[in-house]
Formats: sequence, structure tokens, C-alpha cells
Amino acid sequence: MGERSSYAPGTFCWAELSTTDQPAAKAFYSGLFGWEVEDLPLDAGGVYSMARIGGKDVAAIAAQPQQQREAGVPALWNSYISVENADACAERAKELGASVHAPAFDVMQAGRMAVIQDPQGAYFMPWQAGEQHGAALVNAPGALVWNELASPDLDASSAFYSELFGWTIAPIPDMTPTYLAIRNGEASNGGIREATPPGTPPHWLVYLGTEEIDSGMAKARELGGSILAGPVDIGMAKFAVTQDPQGAVFALYAGRLDP
Repeated sequence: MGERSSYAPGTFCWAELSTTDQPAAKAFYSGLFGWEVEDLPLDAGGVYSMARIGGKDVAAIAAQPQQQREAGVPALWNSYISVENADACAERAKELGASVHAPAFDVMQAGRMAVIQDPQGAYFMPWQAGEQHGAALVNAPGALVWNELASPDLDASSAFYSELFGWTIAPIPDMTPTYLAIRNGEASNGGIREATPPGTPPHWLVYLGTEEIDSGMAKARELGGSILAGPVDIGMAKFAVTQDPQGAVFALYAGRLDP
């Protein structure tokens, strides 16, 4: 497991569920991962449900914004990427062909963020830390372990994110279908694969750790979730693409973890 007190710019640092039923989602994920959840009041009303393991922040559950509900957007997991300056990141992303759906704004004293849709259609959030740097625990059961982009154009996605964050992106040798490994400096920082089947909307998939894949899948089903794919054995680990009862998709991962 890895405890974190800061993140280098360009590193995935936080995962947040935007859901249509916050109480039901809290029950599902607490049952699946043993999360301790604290509801923190928001200035605009409602609560931000902070999920913890052993007192360490690992993720959050938030009510889906009303405009997304009205637009029929499904429940989903959001991926946050640490940046030095959220305003500058949003401006540069726009120059590179992305759409800025929410210009940089303050999240109370926690930090500053924006909502960006990359040129191929996947959403992500740049995060400029204030009092909150991101997850205090990663690469552990119940915590964020990986982020993976499903893209219809691997070359275009590689070019965009390399320019925006300085990532090094290269194919893993002898892997079929092609899988691109992302490195942020010397650190592993996720992957990119082709969006399949054809027509799958581009998206960042959040992987959350579990002790053992079969028992994790069984628990997810018991709590009302479903398994969309897997288990898939990749040698160093097994994973399963999973959907919670409200429709948000994530992956369960059991296997080797970086410190």
C-alpha cells in the first residue's frame, strides 16, 4: 500500500463517484470495501461523503449535479489529476482541442479544479491542491490503484495527454490488442486502450483494489452490483469490470500493487 501526502503534477490523485442515489451508493461501497464514510456539509447544501480506510481518505461519493440528471448522464466515477495551476491547465487543454465544461473554480479551501473533456470525448478533472492534496492512501484494497483511458484514437489521445501533462506514453511490447502504458516521470501512471466494442463512449475507468477477485466479484453481486467483464487474468493481477446498482462502472483489481 502507498500512503501519500502530496502528488507530483500529472499524477492521478483522486477518484470521486457522482451518483443518482448517494445513500444507496454509500451502502454498496461500504459493504464492498469496508469504507468508513463521513458526510461533510457543502456550502451549497447537501453533503460530500468522504470515504476512508483506517482513517485515511481514499475516495468520495457525491450527489450527481442536477444538470447532469436532467441531461440523462449516468452515474459515473471521475478521475482527478494533480496540477500546479488548474487555470493554466484548462487553458492549455483548450488550445490542444479539448472542451472546458467548467472553467477553474475554488472548492472551498480544499483546492481548485476544472472539468475538461478531451478531444476524443473523455472527461477528467485537473486538481490544484489547497488543503486537500488527494487520496491519503492508494495501491491498497479499497483504494485507487489504476486509471485507464478507453479511446477511439490511441495516437490522438497519446499526443493530447503527452502535450498537456508531459506524460511518456508507449505500447507494452508484444501485447495484443495494443495497450499503452503511461509514465509520469519515472512513475507508472495508468494506461490507454482502444474503446471496445465499437461505439463505446471514451472514458477514464477507475480501478479499485480488492483482496481477492472472485470473492470481490461475489460481494459486488450480493450487494446488487453486476459484473460486465471478467475476471481477466493479466499475469500480475486479475481484474473485473463492475457496475454498481446505480449504473456507475469501475474495475475491481486484485494482484501486485506498487508501493
